[in-house]
Amino acid sequence: MTSQRDAAERVCFQLQVDPARLDEYRERHAAVWPEMLRAIADSGRRNYSLYLRADGLLIGVYESDDDAASQRALENDPRTAAWEAEMAEFFVSLDGSRPDQGAPRLAEVFNLEDQLAALDAEPAASVADAGHPASVAPQTPTDHAASVAPIAESSNS
Repeated sequence: MTSQRDAAERVCFQLQVDPARLDEYRERHAAVWPEMLRAIADSGRRNYSLYLRADGLLIGVYESDDDAASQRALENDPRTAAWEAEMAEFFVSLDGSRPDQGAPRLAEVFNLEDQLAALDAEPAASVADAGHPASVAPQTPTDHAASVAPIAESSNS
């Protein structure tokens, strides 16, 4: 069984909103222009959320089957230029970049579902105490590092 999530690339980015403009930023995002919403969806992005901290730290998260293609689609979509131009004034240190183009990406270092799937794919471990199922067997630090390393390496792409 393949889910939509299996094919999706998860993307996380950060920006810094000017702390003096947080209320206005929230208001703008309470009702994003319909054409911008459609452009984002048409680009292939889904499960898109923005999180804003009280000091202006903005974290965005979305999924896409092909983030590079999604990025190009938004960059070339005439529906996005006006929105991005208006939003650019809210951000600190974008150096003239559009927010959708200049936001630094964050590397994923942990994902619960990925690690659970990796556990499910492993053969059942033998447990010295037959009273405990293999799923609760304690891992040694070496076992834990080995099980995490491939996931951390694969998420840096």
